[in-house]
Amino acid sequence: MVFKRRDRRSPVQIASEFVYPRGGWTRAFHYVKHRVRRLPDSPERIARGIGAGVFTAFTPFYGLHFVVAAVLARLINGNILAALSGTFFGNPLTYVPIGVVCLQTGHFLLGTQFEKGDTKGLMGKFAGAIGDLKNNLFAMFTDRVADWHGLAQFYHEVFYPYLIGGIVPGLIAGVVCYFLSLPLIRTYQQRRRDRIKAKFEEIKQLAESKADASITNPLGSAAGLNKDSSDV
Repeated sequence: MVFKRRDRRSPVQIASEFVYPRGGWTRAFHYVKHRVRRLPDSPERIARGIGAGVFTAFTPFYGLHFVVAAVLARLINGNILAALSGTFFGNPLTYVPIGVVCLQTGHFLLGTQFEKGDTKGLMGKFAGAIGDLKNNLFAMFTDRVADWHGLAQFYHEVFYPYLIGGIVPGLIAGVVCYFLSLPLIRTYQQRRRDRIKAKFEEIKQLAESKADASITNPLGSAAGLNKDSSDV
């Protein structure tokens, strides 16, 4: 296959590269930045897509961030590819502070109390919710009794506060990234257009200079033709 990797990665390598990509996060950031700046679209639509992707990083829909970012970009007339790139604002280095901020904000807005135990037991509540889904799926085909306690606890203590609390910081981060990226993209695209225009002008001037030389020295051109014909 054309797009198949030559070196197959093991599950351990895939997981390790998700936490720390090959070449480091700095190189991955510059790669994403380079790809975004070269998108063939208007700076406004690209910046809106980046804002949508950054906002999506503050939502609890892990595993579906690409889908959510694409839908949001579509709704606000943003560039979908830029939105997908913007979701990389959420990564293993930022998920913890994003999660803490979203949970604190959500509990504050809902009038509930945020405790440190909520963050320390976050993975346990995730595991409990996943365990409930698995066990209740088996209960549909066996004699097991469905138990939704872990999933309900996860929804009320983690998912719903995270969902509500991520709106405000997500909007702030998305708007800030929009206004930061817009002038940068405009400047980059203008410089790129200027370089392309200068290159075409150089080619045009070179062609005109060759045409002028052939007009001002027609005898030399004829002599060159006669020489070529004599060689034949």
